[in-house]
Amino acid sequence: MTSAVAEQPISIAIVGSGLIGPRHAQSILRNPQATLHSLTDPAPHAIQIATSLSTTYHSSLPSLLSSSPLPTTVLICTPNHTHVPIAISCIEAGIKHVLVEKPVSTSIQEGVELLSVAKEHDATILVGHHRRFNPYLVSAKTELDSGVLGQIIGVQGIWALKKSSSYFDGIGEWRRNGESGGVVLINLIHELDLLQYLLGKITMVSAIESKKTRGFDAEEGGAIILRFESGVVGTFMLSDAVPSPWNFEAGTGENPTIPKVDMENGAGGFYRILGTRGGISVPDLTRWSYEVGEGEKAWNDKLKKDEICVDTGIVPFDEQIKHLVQVVKEGKQPICSGEEGLSAMVVCEAVRVAMKSGEMIEIEGLDIVKRSSKQN
Repeated sequence: MTSAVAEQPISIAIVGSGLIGPRHAQSILRNPQATLHSLTDPAPHAIQIATSLSTTYHSSLPSLLSSSPLPTTVLICTPNHTHVPIAISCIEAGIKHVLVEKPVSTSIQEGVELLSVAKEHDATILVGHHRRFNPYLVSAKTELDSGVLGQIIGVQGIWALKKSSSYFDGIGEWRRNGESGGVVLINLIHELDLLQYLLGKITMVSAIESKKTRGFDAEEGGAIILRFESGVVGTFMLSDAVPSPWNFEAGTGENPTIPKVDMENGAGGFYRILGTRGGISVPDLTRWSYEVGEGEKAWNDKLKKDEICVDTGIVPFDEQIKHLVQVVKEGKQPICSGEEGLSAMVVCEAVRVAMKSGEMIEIEGLDIVKRSSKQN
């Protein structure tokens, strides 16, 4: 890339004007190295959103892909089951960088197809697991990578809140569907991606689905057991049908539509990570360990409490767009590649299979394998 081209802002088209698209648009508008090329969505309300953003409106993907000039990159924020066909159309039209909101696909086969098409056309897929840019998670990863907690043994996580009935109505009716909707693909996938980002690949899951209260086909939650390639073990509680402060959104305050919870005394904690020399809770980022000294330290000794600093002024969506610019202009490797996004989707599929079958599921690459008889 020439210096003149490198100095020019990249143009980013957004496909999808639902909950996430406008948030991405604001981050693009705040970045001097990016411009908002257009907004594409057939829904009537999208015209008003495009007008409010002072950008070009397209009512269909063919309209976008026949425009001139084409955008440098496309950001796909549409219903889950449309991610892969839209991404493939963009790549085949000549767009070399595509950021796909999570999940990258709704099936392993579709995800593999997308990665194959991207490789064939020398295109780069990024997956919108923006929470990897969240300051609380950045600080937690730094803490883990430093080794100060010793050998990591276990993790305990929870994501629980109550979604409104309107979330599943109108243009959101696809969220009722057991294949493309459900709390596993919509929400748990974020958590599984973060846990793999922090602790490495998940190789085994076992899960029990919780009772349904809405009457939809899509699952509402469950209890999950995890094993990681490193030997770390964990548990996770999941529900989108209960009032609760114990979720990423309320704990970090990242989503402006969900009130932030006062984290005093761990009220907003959603992860506890346990190591041989100490443990931390997230997002309050409190480390518990023993004072360094002579002799063995154990349960009869007083624990020391340390608070880890975090820059709460960082906006994850802004950081994700900043990173996208770096990938396009500087050739940096994606922080969340298509392969990593598909890995999280594979674990989600394993969780769903475990919920339906009651069996322990092993994950071998992109394959999920039942390993035990049904649980009692």
